[in-house]
Amino acid sequence: MATSTSWAQDVITCDLCDKPTQQFCNSCQVNLCDTCIKKHRDEFKSLIHEIVPFIERKIQLVFSECREHSGQRCEVNCKKCNKPVCVKCIVSGTHEGHDLEELTETHEKKIQKIKSDTEEIKSNIIPKCQNEDHKVENTISKNKSKINDLEKESKKLRKLWHQEVDNIFDKIDSLSQSLGEQKLNTLQGYHKKIRNLISEINKTVKLNEKLNNSNNLFEVDKYQSKLNEYQDFHEHMDLKFPFLSSNIEKGKELSIEIGGYRATLKQMSQPSLSTDVSRLTTGIRNMDKVRVIATIPITYNPLWGVACVGEAEAWIYGDNETITRIDIHGTLKDTVNTTCQEEPGGISVTRGRELIYSEHVSNSVNIVRDGKSETLITTPRGWTPRRLFCTRSIEILVQVCKGGGCHTKKKIIRYQGKNKKQEISNDEQGNPIFKNGPYSLYMSENNNGDVCVSDPEAVAVVVVDKTGRVRFRYDGTPARREKSFDPRDIVTDALSQIIVTDINNDCLHILDQNGQFLRCVDDCGLEKPLGLSVDSEGRLWVGSWGSEEIKVIEYLQKSR
Repeated sequence: MATSTSWAQDVITCDLCDKPTQQFCNSCQVNLCDTCIKKHRDEFKSLIHEIVPFIERKIQLVFSECREHSGQRCEVNCKKCNKPVCVKCIVSGTHEGHDLEELTETHEKKIQKIKSDTEEIKSNIIPKCQNEDHKVENTISKNKSKINDLEKESKKLRKLWHQEVDNIFDKIDSLSQSLGEQKLNTLQGYHKKIRNLISEINKTVKLNEKLNNSNNLFEVDKYQSKLNEYQDFHEHMDLKFPFLSSNIEKGKELSIEIGGYRATLKQMSQPSLSTDVSRLTTGIRNMDKVRVIATIPITYNPLWGVACVGEAEAWIYGDNETITRIDIHGTLKDTVNTTCQEEPGGISVTRGRELIYSEHVSNSVNIVRDGKSETLITTPRGWTPRRLFCTRSIEILVQVCKGGGCHTKKKIIRYQGKNKKQEISNDEQGNPIFKNGPYSLYMSENNNGDVCVSDPEAVAVVVVDKTGRVRFRYDGTPARREKSFDPRDIVTDALSQIIVTDINNDCLHILDQNGQFLRCVDDCGLEKPLGLSVDSEGRLWVGSWGSEEIKVIEYLQKSR
């Protein structure tokens, strides 16, 4: 029954319009105003309508019109045909001999069935489904937890395997050095012996020549020939130096051998998703509370970059053409005067602990050897080198830019030696990965080969895999900082964590290698952190933009 609310009471309105109801069709159970009575009759011309004043209405079942006989309402239900029929249908003989039932009785049975079904659904089926939903939800939660545990264990195992490989090659390097020095010492000893023999032979020749012209019978008679002795000296035997032998059967075995030492990594069976992962630990974890172990005063203001050398030294540079090396106590160890007209575009340190820096005037990346700068890389014409990063595989990532102001384009080029190996610039749809603008990109490479990039222009960290495909972006939202995220320098650590400075919020953001926010380091007095590097002990060197100091922060704990 249609109603409309007005003033302070409900007014029953016509089902065909919004006017108040005066009449009622008992046959069709429809509210009608005086105006709509004709409209209702015309719409259902073939049927008989019992129109009465609204207050005399009868609430009853509405019988539908027969499909076979126009103007006739169905009154009974043919059980055999399972359809409602009218009196004419019965008289015509179409349903002769069929079992018939009053529609009111059929309706009542249907109502009872609906009630019964509804009760069954409410009392049994819904609770059963809800119980199953709860079970599935718990199973999903447990499986997600297991997947996360697998990822964590995988990261730990990856680190252990890398450590194991590093240990193998450290052993090989040590053997190469010791075996090589052993052979070299033998050769040098023989070389000295041969030179002494030559000196002795020359003396003998001079003495013989003197005796040859001597008239002193006594001296000549004393002569003892040394010819056989000189002819019988041991000639040099080729001393075989140790050589490195390796074999790689892709996906199955890695082996390497030197001087009787052999190391082999072998896959014993095909990997599968059901493989049980061994419970191993790296022995390294994040500290609950970080410690500042040193505060180093510097003269650069502003400080643009930090690049650690080993465990207690770092190269730093600021707003001039010099790059200086300091130790953890602030002592000046070395100074490099570059040919940059302003400050270098970026600095980094190779695995051999050599300093490299970019120079925008000559569009080159230079390396410092024996205190002198040599050109290592020349970037493509029109592209200026800025920030740098040296990878573990002795490759160099160079951020280059082109243009000026807000239209500055940026990309990252991976160099192997002087050769360009890869460009990181566009995503799979051909769209630029990095936002145009004057701010430089900051880069680091993670243990799994991901290139982690801080893009201040886009106010985000973007991580691409080895192929340059974007894996994820991080915009600082999960950290819930008071001010907007402003990322600058970025590093990765032994746990494959990604650490980025946030100059706007005076803190560091720490993410796992999949971009999951872990924590913020904001309890050690950082002020506008900009430069960031990690030393060989896993400590962070954080340079502040305007406070003329570097803080060395210990945030990882090693189990004893």
